[in-house]
Amino acid sequence: MGTVFSFDVRGSVTPAVTRALGDAVAWLHHVDSVFSTYRSDSQISRLGRGETTLPMCDPEVAQVLELCEHAAQVSGGWFTTAIGGRLDPSAMVKGWAVERASQLLYDAGAHHHTVNGGGDIQCRGEAAPGRPWQIGIVHPLHRDDLATVVVGRDMAVATSGTAERGCHIVDPGTGGPATALASITLVGRHLTEVDALATAAFAMGDAARAWLRSVEGVEAFAVTADDSAWWTPGFTIHRAGPQP
Repeated sequence: MGTVFSFDVRGSVTPAVTRALGDAVAWLHHVDSVFSTYRSDSQISRLGRGETTLPMCDPEVAQVLELCEHAAQVSGGWFTTAIGGRLDPSAMVKGWAVERASQLLYDAGAHHHTVNGGGDIQCRGEAAPGRPWQIGIVHPLHRDDLATVVVGRDMAVATSGTAERGCHIVDPGTGGPATALASITLVGRHLTEVDALATAAFAMGDAARAWLRSVEGVEAFAVTADDSAWWTPGFTIHRAGPQP
């Protein structure tokens, strides 16, 4: 998927967990082969060009496109799969794939772990007995600094912004890049949801601040293009240290 994935498993690593790690890696490679927009022979590329039909694709393709449609409805159209005139569900795929990889580990007995896909992270359990996970969020405008540190148990953390790939998120209203925010980090329970909604929120810009108050179970921290910050009221329970 053009990024780095990592696994952090706490506690004893049993043979079942070792097998699950192998299965999770295989799953991520499978997802890449099906959904990569950089591969001309992937199912999503062929579907976008009209060379195949949805019933001829793996069932996961229909599932992901249904999730994309739901995200588009929830966000009032700010989440979109029509990028530059081509089918591109990438903003949904990574979080969905990471969450499923995490479930493979959990089902094998690894109840305390993280799966990190390019900085979007599904956390299960806790880092150590009585100690929550702590996820540092790189400041998009000052790359040697952290913008904030997110703490919690059984949570998902997703960041959309310009730090890694520049201005790559499209404002569906204008067709140009979204530029009002430098980054926005969402915290919730499921990475499938928060990763997609983070993309929509970044496209919205400052309007996301009011919208996210209506999204149940999701909190946000944003850095604006002029280097100020805002956050939803419930984010304070996830933030380590003093308020910015």
